[in-house]
Amino acid sequence: MSDAMILLEGATEPDLRAAAAGGGEFVAYTCRAPDKQTENEDTVAVIPYGPGAAVMLVADGAGGLPAGKRASLTAAQSLADSLQKSMAETMLLRTAILDGIDAANAAVQALGNGSATTLTVVTVEGQTVRSYQIGDSEALVVGQRGLVKLQTTPHSPTGFAVEAGFLDHKEALHHEDRHLVSNFLGANDMRIDVGAELQLHARDTILLASDGLMDNVHLSETIERIRKGPLDVAAERVIALARHRMAATSTAQPSKPDDLSLILFRKSRPTPAKPVEDS
Repeated sequence: MSDAMILLEGATEPDLRAAAAGGGEFVAYTCRAPDKQTENEDTVAVIPYGPGAAVMLVADGAGGLPAGKRASLTAAQSLADSLQKSMAETMLLRTAILDGIDAANAAVQALGNGSATTLTVVTVEGQTVRSYQIGDSEALVVGQRGLVKLQTTPHSPTGFAVEAGFLDHKEALHHEDRHLVSNFLGANDMRIDVGAELQLHARDTILLASDGLMDNVHLSETIERIRKGPLDVAAERVIALARHRMAATSTAQPSKPDDLSLILFRKSRPTPAKPVEDS
């Protein structure tokens, strides 16, 4: 595995990639919603930023607006191009991300077709993690025992209601306004929620996911499936449950067919030093 940019976009069939970046391993996945005839509007990317740092993003083109796929792909490519220039100038990663998101917002607006996209970004720099949130794609950091160390708030009426304590996660999944989103890249009033720095520990797992996952799988179910085991197996477990829910007809569990995209990341374990033999 090598530290090279990975870009997944518009996949009609399941597209899963495993590679290395940022001093760790990641699995990236995207697939179109079951029985969907139109294009997959999600874009997923992992962008190395020099040695020991990586930028991960999930962008979900707004389904109710025109050219959702073009908006999400434009945002990802614009951010990647901006980061490449910033890296050449040895710019601090936080500054590079904020400049890159501004450039991506301008690029989506320049399409001139009224399209928009969510954009959730997580950076890993050494042991430091930070999130950047626009819309309702989400990011999590969980420990091996299931402790939630970071969780972004979806920019939606139900997301803010959960944060304020008016709804719990289960109620939010079944709420009639779950599909509403209040913040998009490509809008004039776009805003960025910048998370605080978090120190990543051994065996912590980072998840970025579109609402295709978060609208179909309870938070506790997601955590249980990603917190341990090989990363590719963890991805397969949570993807399988989301796809099962999308195809189900029971009203007891959420079932909201949608494009499904995610990234899982863990830092690589250090190689134990070999004992020095006496001569």
